[in-house]
Amino acid sequence: MSRYERTCLIRGDGGRAIRRILDRIGNKWSLLVVATLDDQRMRFTELQQRIPGVSQRMLSLTLRNLERDGLVSRTAYAEVPPRVEYALTDVGRTLIEPAVRLAEWAVEHDPDIERSQRAFDERNK
Repeated sequence: MSRYERTCLIRGDGGRAIRRILDRIGNKWSLLVVATLDDQRMRFTELQQRIPGVSQRMLSLTLRNLERDGLVSRTAYAEVPPRVEYALTDVGRTLIEPAVRLAEWAVEHDPDIERSQRAFDERNK
C-alpha cells in the first residue's frame, strides 16, 4: 500500500481532501501568488507586476479563492485613495516549504520529463 493510500485510509475520505486542495493550489496561479507573498504584504498592483502573465481578472479570482480558503488575508485601509494589502495567513505560510520543494523538484526534473515526452512522441508517431 502506498503512502497516499495509507493517508486516505487514515482520513477515511477516499482522497477528497487531497483532490480539493490540489484543485485550489494546483491551478496556474495559486502557488505563484502564495510564493510571491512569502513573508511580505503586497498591494494588488505589486502582486500583478511580480507575477508575469497574470491578468487582473485571474489575480482577483485567485486572491478571492485563497482568501476564502484561509491562505491569504485581505486588509483594506480607510484612506484616500483606498489601499488594500494581501498577506499569507499562518496556514498559508505552512504551504511555502512544500511549494518550494515542489518547485525545486520541477526545475530539477523538467529536462528529464521533456526528454521522456520527446521519446514517447517519437515512438508513437
